[in-house]
Amino acid sequence: MTVKKDSEHINAALKVAYRYGSIDGAHHKMWVIDQMVRALCRDEETYQAWIKEYEKDDYYEWDSGIAP
Repeated sequence: MTVKKDSEHINAALKVAYRYGSIDGAHHKMWVIDQMVRALCRDEETYQAWIKEYEKDDYYEWDSGIAP
């Protein structure tokens, strides 16, 4: 599945979900989610800002998982 033009980042996230989303193991699924977030953020700076916001209350800690 692909989305129309000007959405390469969305297509990249969907490709990760399609290719790896059904692999068993919570640590692998967390990696899939992390890779999708990275694709949607488009660059490392935005990704790091997203992680900082996610962890701001010190309640949650981001886990980038383990590649399958």
